Amino acid sequence: MAKTLRNFVSHYTILLTLLFLLTLVGAGDRHFSRPLSRAKHGLKKEKLSHVHFYFHDIVSGRSPTAIRVAEAPTTQNSSTAFGAVVMIDDPLTAGPELGSKLVGKAQGIYASASQTELGFLMVLNFAFMEGKYNGSYLSVLGRNTVFSAVREMPIVGGSGLFRFARGYARAKTHKVDFNTGDAVVEYNVYVLHY
Repeated sequence: MAKTLRNFVSHYTILLTLLFLLTLVGAGDRHFSRPLSRAKHGLKKEKLSHVHFYFHDIVSGRSPTAIRVAEAPTTQNSSTAFGAVVMIDDPLTAGPELGSKLVGKAQGIYASASQTELGFLMVLNFAFMEGKYNGSYLSVLGRNTVFSAVREMPIVGGSGLFRFARGYARAKTHKVDFNTGDAVVEYNVYVLHY
């Protein structure tokens, strides 16, 4: 009987030790990552939306919306302003006139990233403040060769009604003032989201 009791205690101790170790290993995994239900989090059906607006990049005057915040020592001698970094808070409007309905802001940076052509690295958010997209934004990360007739940049994410967004933005220069540097750019954005 004593041998049977010792075997039972030994097996029971091993079993408890294994259960304790499994609990430790499993507890770490549960806190870091776990699969979720799409439907439970409102991700039922993906939609394709088209958003159209005009981007006003104002570098001149008393209240510019685009300001150079950094440059390389050689930027002033570069035909493409290579190395210039510009911070923006540009208005987005429903029509091409600056006085038309404000639908959002383009906020972020663009930087001259090419030594051979005027090509910007665009890192910005289209933050919307109108209609059903009020409070939502789309994130852009891409290349913008500003003298191309039409430029295409990726939409890499978003928030609010644009959660899990992906798509592209097509930019077309509507008007540019070569004396001031101010520009109006028409955007057509196509985005998949939930």
